[in-house]
Formats: sequence, C-alpha cells, structure tokens
Amino acid sequence: MKTTTVMLVDDHSVVRMGLSAIINLEKDLKVCGEAENGPDAIALAQKLRPDVVVMDFMMPDMDGAEATAALLEASPESRVLVLTTYGSSTDISRVLSAGATGAVTKNLTNSDLVEAIRATAKGERRLSPEIACSISEAADEPAFTQRQREVLDAITRGLSNDNIATLLGISKARVKQHLNEVYEKLGAANRAEAVAIAIRRHLLKV
Repeated sequence: MKTTTVMLVDDHSVVRMGLSAIINLEKDLKVCGEAENGPDAIALAQKLRPDVVVMDFMMPDMDGAEATAALLEASPESRVLVLTTYGSSTDISRVLSAGATGAVTKNLTNSDLVEAIRATAKGERRLSPEIACSISEAADEPAFTQRQREVLDAITRGLSNDNIATLLGISKARVKQHLNEVYEKLGAANRAEAVAIAIRRHLLKV
C-alpha cells in the first residue's frame, strides 16, 4: 500500500496537532511535516515534496491563495487542499485559480477530511457543500450598475431612503427606482431580504 505524505500548514499549533492525530490514524496517510505560515510552508514543501498539502486559508504574511501559488512553484508535484472556516466565493475562486485541487470547511467530519485528502492525492476536486454553493451563486451574480451597488451598500448600512437620497445627491423617487431594480435582480421582496441575500452571497463588503 502506497503511503500518501501530507504536510500541514496552519498558524495555530492546536489545529495542526488535531489534524495530525486524525491523519496519522490512517494506514495509508502520514504527516511528513508542519508549517505555521506561507513562507515556511514553501521552503518545507521544496524540501519534503509532500503528496498533499493541507493549507489553512487565513494566515499572517501570506493568505492561502498566495501561499498555494508559491508553494506549487516550489513543489509542482504536490497537491493542495485548502481548509477554511468560511471563505467568500472570491477567496475560494482565488485559491482554486492559484492551483489548489480542492477546498473544504473546517467543520467537516474526520472521515470526510480523510476522504478529501485521499481524493486530493488523486487529483480529484473536493469542495464542501457550502463552498460549492457559494461559487455557484457567485457565477450568477447580478449585473448591478454602479448606482445600484451604491444603493445596495447604503441599505446594508441601515440608511433610509431620505438618507440615501442626500448621500448620493439624487431624488427619493430615484432611490426608490434603484431599490426596486436591486430587488428584482436579487429576487428579493423587500429591503430586509435584499440585505440578507447580499450578505449571504458576499456581494458587498460589509
């Protein structure tokens, strides 16, 4: 039986310890090294040439996307599985574009993690349902005009129509028109639903 070597990259030692304990219980998997940040991971991967790198997305110095791109240049034969608490569709798209084979959330079960590592070693993409949904929704992102985005941003900050009209220098009638267009593009019935959808789909930084 071929043993798949796994390198762990996470800035929290407790997380690395937990992952290592789970992985080393499997006869066909072995943790060969650990790093706490992107630069260390790149140097270690170049030396160890691991089959799979389990990479945290949120790290100091370099995030998961930057570290993935540089690591795969240093060790092209390695494959990267990204772990994230919950990444926006933009973050996940960046990390997949950087060369990561898959991305999963940290709340997955031990057995699902092990299965994802094995799949990654084979070059098979694994995405947690939440991540797959986020990417799918991002692909259908509404084509807002700049003014519609400004109005949507304003209602996510709790501004009234009067406040928005003053802020943007337009009439209340125009604010209402823009809001109705935003509702239609989001499939929302009202202001509260539009805000909820915008936040859930990471359409704006809030």
